[in-house]
Amino acid sequence: MAAHLKKRVYEEFSKVVQLPQEEAPAKKLRLTKPSKSAALHIDLCKASNPTDALQYLLHFARSSVEAESVEGVVRILLEHYYKEQDNSVRLKIASLIGLLSKTQNFNPESILDDTLNTFNTEKSHQVLAQLLDTLLVIGTHLPESLIVRHRLIEVAYKHLSDTYFGVRNKCLQLLGCLGNVDTPLNKDGQGLVPAVIGGSAPGVSGGVCVRDAQSLISDYFADQDPRVRTAAIKAMLQLHERGLKIQQTIYDQACQLLCDDYEQVRSAAVQMVWVLSQLYPESIVPIPSSNEQVRLVDDSFGKISHMVSDGSWVVRVQAAKTLGNMLQVSPHFLEQTLDKKLMSDLRRKRTAHERAKELYTSGEFSSGRKWADDAPKEKVDTSAVNLIASGACGAFVHGLEDEMYEVRIAAVDALSALAQSSASFAEKCLDFLVDMFNDEIEEVRLQSIHVLRQISTNITLREDQLDTVLAVLEDSSRDIREALHELLCFTNVSTKECIQLALLELLKNLTKYPTDRNSVWKCLKFLGCRHPTLVLPLVPELLSTHPYFHTPEPDMDDPAYIAVLVLVFNAAQSCPTMTALFSDHTFRHYTYLRDSLSHLVPPLRLPGRTQAPGVSGIEGSGSVESAQLFLQQSLSRISTIHNLQDPGSQDLLNFTIRDLQRLGELQTELAGAADFSATYLRCQLLLTKALQEKLWTMAVPLCLKHNAMATAAAKQMLEETYKLEFLYSGLENRQVATIHHVRLQAKALQLVLTARTRRGVEPLISVCEKFLQEVESFQRLFVVELPHLQESFVGKLLDLSPKLSACKPGELVKILQTTLRQSGFLNLQLPKQVQRASATIIEPTGESDNPLRFTSGLVVALDIDATLEHVQDPHNTVKVQVLYPDGQSHVIQPKPGDFRSPGPHRHRLITQVYLSHSAWTEACQIEVRLLLAYSSSRLCKAVWSDSSTEGLQPAEGATEGTISFGKPVKVFIMPKPARR
Repeated sequence: MAAHLKKRVYEEFSKVVQLPQEEAPAKKLRLTKPSKSAALHIDLCKASNPTDALQYLLHFARSSVEAESVEGVVRILLEHYYKEQDNSVRLKIASLIGLLSKTQNFNPESILDDTLNTFNTEKSHQVLAQLLDTLLVIGTHLPESLIVRHRLIEVAYKHLSDTYFGVRNKCLQLLGCLGNVDTPLNKDGQGLVPAVIGGSAPGVSGGVCVRDAQSLISDYFADQDPRVRTAAIKAMLQLHERGLKIQQTIYDQACQLLCDDYEQVRSAAVQMVWVLSQLYPESIVPIPSSNEQVRLVDDSFGKISHMVSDGSWVVRVQAAKTLGNMLQVSPHFLEQTLDKKLMSDLRRKRTAHERAKELYTSGEFSSGRKWADDAPKEKVDTSAVNLIASGACGAFVHGLEDEMYEVRIAAVDALSALAQSSASFAEKCLDFLVDMFNDEIEEVRLQSIHVLRQISTNITLREDQLDTVLAVLEDSSRDIREALHELLCFTNVSTKECIQLALLELLKNLTKYPTDRNSVWKCLKFLGCRHPTLVLPLVPELLSTHPYFHTPEPDMDDPAYIAVLVLVFNAAQSCPTMTALFSDHTFRHYTYLRDSLSHLVPPLRLPGRTQAPGVSGIEGSGSVESAQLFLQQSLSRISTIHNLQDPGSQDLLNFTIRDLQRLGELQTELAGAADFSATYLRCQLLLTKALQEKLWTMAVPLCLKHNAMATAAAKQMLEETYKLEFLYSGLENRQVATIHHVRLQAKALQLVLTARTRRGVEPLISVCEKFLQEVESFQRLFVVELPHLQESFVGKLLDLSPKLSACKPGELVKILQTTLRQSGFLNLQLPKQVQRASATIIEPTGESDNPLRFTSGLVVALDIDATLEHVQDPHNTVKVQVLYPDGQSHVIQPKPGDFRSPGPHRHRLITQVYLSHSAWTEACQIEVRLLLAYSSSRLCKAVWSDSSTEGLQPAEGATEGTISFGKPVKVFIMPKPARR
């Protein structure tokens, strides 16, 4: 009894003591995402018919699923799969499983067994095809798992005999994507696992008939369904793309498929024949019905040439494109594609008229008394296969005359590729390409001009050919005319009459289309440079000079006269005797044009006169090497500076900046490197002046002027660093790190100046935290370049990094100020090639005093024509800015179609800008300029994506802005008040 009472007292006491302990902890609330699998299960259970189930599945397909939920969702889908009787619902479930297998960070191997089990009970052919497609998705996401690949190939092999074409298609696709020629399959579908090396697979005896995936796929080249035949060829091509060498034994099968009744099969067969011709070009193949043998590449070339006359335009395009990639074909086979004459064993077969003429000249002609005495002695069987098929004769002629413009373009492109590899073929195809200049489709004409431009170094135009070419100058399309000007720049002509004809037509072009002025001048510049000896006899006629009489001086404002002078002056550069034919006013005009159009008029050594402006030692022979040496010497001289506070150091920086700027003006090849170096040194000079002793030893109220100068210097340094980073191309990681180092110095200077001018600690806390984040980001981005920055500003900051993160804002400012003054000069290492982005606005010229008038409140279109050099991704970065006199500014983004690419690293912007404003009392000028937009976040992704910083997220406050590049143009406009 006492023991029982003692136990009850102890329990009551425990309740009293534990009661507060149970109430003490607060209730915890855990937030969880709703289960996707549970929601899907509820929806599918609510479905009363297959239509409702399909609606729920379609709705679910539009929602996203996390990687950790995929496996559970697949289990729910498979559970309803086995219960569902409707084929369409099961088909959709199989499709959803394949879609879920693509989920990022999900391993589809976990659902492989469950997916494979569905094949045991499935009877629907359509659902089987979709399940095989799901297996293909799983296999492509697990390419390294040999066991998984082997199991999937087994499933494909088992279902290859299915009666439904879709199932066979998917099986062949599986074999093409996952099969291996080194993995034989036996008759039961059991394959040798590739991981087993040096021994046989278990369960497979040595006497079992084994076959690899390649021979298995080739069996289906003869399938009764054309879709299966197409899938078989594509599967074989897939094996080739994966690096597996296709056997030559299937060449005959591929050639037979070229005569298939279905265009998809023929198109794929063309691709297969080409692949085999590249793998075995020198193999010898026999000619049917003949004892001759030819190389495989020549035989395949003839067969593909025959397909240019195919009944389907899709096959004709494919065949024409493929011909352009067969560069190993023999010259006589290649040249036969331009001739329609019938060939027999590569011998021209005489026509009946030619044979009759021969009989007539020999005196032997039919008396009519003997039967068939005039029959041809040599019979030609047109159905017999010769060395090159009769349909292949004149293949390119057929392609260039095709009714479909897609085939004509493909034939022109193929001619271009083959002509660039064979000078003799380029000569023979010249007439055909020139004829294409008269095509009815603009795209074909333009492509023909571009192709002739590419092969222009191997050809010389005759007068009749040049006449056809110059007729295109009357085309209304600006792109066509400018492409033809570009062609004439690099074309060789044969006689002086050709030069005269070209000049006459170009002057007509200039009269009809005045906006082509710059393009015509440039064309005549290159025409004169390439043909000085042909221009020489034309000089008296072109300049209207006379040996005895004075002729009137032409008008220098006439664009046609300037065009003639550009032609003559460029020809005179390589022909010293030509200057003797110049009159006095021609020399004056040369001096004027040399100053105003220096990019079109070369420097000339004129007899009895002082050296032309711009002709100096730096432009002579070897000028690039001497200029390069001068640039290196200037940078080496700067590298000797140890203390930038010395007055002599600042003078040296000033002189070097001046020299580099002048070097960039004189030597265009080094303009990018010289301007880049000068801008970098200017940043160092600005920093040096901002850190003068006088500024930091006086109180802020006593040096407000110096403080304002330092603030402006820091702002200018930041602007210059963005120009260095985004305006120049060809920079390496070392130069980008140097630019970011200067930017950190500018931001540190801004932080120090902010601390001197503001009171209190609160405004500095966020600024200091942001600066430390940028230092940390710099360390991560340029970890490879840190050994080169040990004695620099950043190097010293990183040595103090533990102290910086713990110190107060005031202490951080003092450390930054001391480090800025004590850090040494960081030498600039130039990369091999630096190019500066530039823009030249051609139209409007800004020379007209006549204002552009329009009604206020409405819009007027201003045509913009500009040339862009070395601009990366101009479609997204180049913008047009319009500045009005009242301070308003409009920035316009040109359309992607407004950009053209006439050459490497060159772009042309032809667009329209719409202007509008309220009424003005008089005409005023607006300023039109081009801007280059930049974003620091985009640069991080582009430059360092392949380095150790991959995956690094850019800073939240990514800097975006624009840089003005190119000279702005001013245009007079006059908004008139609206009439009432």
